[in-house]
Amino acid sequence: MVQTLSKPLTLEEFLKLPETKPASEYIDGKIIQKPMPQGKT
Repeated sequence: MVQTLSKPLTLEEFLKLPETKPASEYIDGKIIQKPMPQGKT
């Protein structure tokens, strides 16, 4: 599942947000939730 916010954030705003599980990434003003690991490959 990928989650994005509608309005772009600054890096400073992103860093003030609480940690999420799974972790989120800040890419081009958008928050993208990393996919959960699927186990050993």
